[in-house]
Amino acid sequence: MNANTSDNDWNPETYARFRDLRLRPALDLLLAVRSVGGGDVIDLGCGTGAMGARLRERFSGHRIIGVDSSPAMLAKAEETGAYDELIETDIADWRCTNAGLIFSNAALHWLGDHDTLFPHLAGMLAQGGTLAVQMPHQNNAPSHRVWRDLAAELAEDEHAFAQGPGVAFPAHYFRLLSGFGALSIWETEYYQLLAAEAGAHPVRRFTESTYARPILSSLDEEQRRALVARYEDVMEKAYPRGEDGTVLFPFKRMFFTLTV
Repeated sequence: MNANTSDNDWNPETYARFRDLRLRPALDLLLAVRSVGGGDVIDLGCGTGAMGARLRERFSGHRIIGVDSSPAMLAKAEETGAYDELIETDIADWRCTNAGLIFSNAALHWLGDHDTLFPHLAGMLAQGGTLAVQMPHQNNAPSHRVWRDLAAELAEDEHAFAQGPGVAFPAHYFRLLSGFGALSIWETEYYQLLAAEAGAHPVRRFTESTYARPILSSLDEEQRRALVARYEDVMEKAYPRGEDGTVLFPFKRMFFTLTV
């Protein structure tokens, strides 16, 4: 994840509210890893370390290294005791040689210039090593698109606020990476049951701590209040609540594994 100041750091508690829903794609990605080289296992964008223990269990003969830019998230990751080393740095600046596995769950979509980033990561792999990536591919769904559209209206300039993360289509990543080795790409749409929320639409709660975070943080307080109110109105129509206040929320994610 990109570097943040302490005032704009990730909030581990807010992020962890939907821990189980966010963990399932990571577990699915782990199951898809078939080959690991002889080097370290890198949890790239490790966050709070939710996958640390599972990576250690699966790859017990390797050093497990977590990389993230958020001091708050890394502090939580350290508490797990699962990592041999934790590195605080921007992913775009991180370097290594002969990685056995670079495992990245829901992190690389926050970085730009994927045409440079992904070949760069592939070049760090040892022979037989794997780059395993999961990224949300939800930007065109109402849950994400409406944040951008409404913020642009409020700011009267679509460039006046920070844009959320972006992901290209699968075919683009295939063209970018297929020459490096054995590449498998797929998408899964998860139907997530979001619990009822007092005073808030569940989809707003799910997205505001991740995708909408840079958008909200770049607006002033009055704009934020107006944006949240208007977003809530649209979500009531786009993702109607059940009688018990829950929402069945479809969320698409892109996966790929590249083994060199």
